[in-house]
Amino acid sequence: MKHIKEHFIQTHQSQPELLGLIAIENSFAYSPLTEGLDLLLLAIVEQPAVQSIEHVRIEGKHVLIRSVSVGQLEQWMASGENKSIIQWIVRGEILLERDSRISDIRERIIQFPDVMREQKRFVEFSGFLRSYLQAKHDYEGRNILDAYSNILTALHHWAHIVLIEEGQHPELTVWRQMRRVHPGVYKLYEELTVSPETLEQRVQLVMLACEFTVINKMKDCCSLLFNIMMSREEPWSISELQEHERIKALHVDLSLLLQRLVKRSLIREVAVMAASGDTEALELRYMTLAV
Repeated sequence: MKHIKEHFIQTHQSQPELLGLIAIENSFAYSPLTEGLDLLLLAIVEQPAVQSIEHVRIEGKHVLIRSVSVGQLEQWMASGENKSIIQWIVRGEILLERDSRISDIRERIIQFPDVMREQKRFVEFSGFLRSYLQAKHDYEGRNILDAYSNILTALHHWAHIVLIEEGQHPELTVWRQMRRVHPGVYKLYEELTVSPETLEQRVQLVMLACEFTVINKMKDCCSLLFNIMMSREEPWSISELQEHERIKALHVDLSLLLQRLVKRSLIREVAVMAASGDTEALELRYMTLAV
C-alpha cells in the first residue's frame, strides 16, 4: 500500500488547486468507511473537480478517489449529511497538505468547539423530532411495524444528541459508544429491540421516553435558532431563517421545529401584512419571547 500512496502523492502534488490529500485504508473485508474499496483517497480542493468521484485499480488494489471542495467539507461536517467525513479526517493519513489547512480542520474537529456542537445538536434534534412524531402518527394508526422503525430512528438521533452533549462525535458504531457514555439510553435501545414484551408495548415504552425528552431538550437543542432570532428585534419569516448563513447548509425541518416551539410557548408567532399586499392571507413570522 505504501507504493500506491507514493504514486498518488506524485500524481497529485503538482495540482495547484489541491489543499490536501488524505488516505483511509480498509482493514476489513467490507468497510463502509472506505465504501467497500481497499483504499479511499480524499482530495480536498479549493473548488470541486469536474469528476468528483473515481474508481481505479492499481497493483491489484481498488482505490476510490473522492474530490471535495473545502466548502462542501464544511457543509458535511455541519449537517451530518456524510456520516463518514469525521472519521475520514480524524483517522485518515495526511499524505499531502498545503498551508496546514487540513491539520487545522482536523484539530477543529478534535476540539469539537461549541459552535460546531450547537449546529450538530440542532440537526440531530430536528431528525429526532420528525422521527418521533412520525412514529406517534404510525402508532395511533395501528401501523406498529412502521412505528417501530421510526421510533428506532428517533432513538438513534437521541443517542447522537447525548454524545454531542458529552463532547463526542457520534461514530458509525454508535451503540457501542452509548453503552459506555449513557447506559440509560442504551437500556432503552435494548428494551425496544430485545425485550420479551410485545412489539406494541416496546414501542409505547420508548415513545413515552421520547415525549419526555422532546419536552426537556427542545429549548437547549434549539439554542442555535434562538440565538439567531434574538439577534434583531423584528420577527423573522421562515425564508429569512432558512437562508441564514448558520442554517442554510443544515438539513433541518425548520417548519416543524418552529410550529413545535410555538406550541410549547418557547417562541411567538406574529401575523403581518404579506409583501404582496394580500389582506386575506397574512404572513406568519416568528420572534423570541424575550424580545
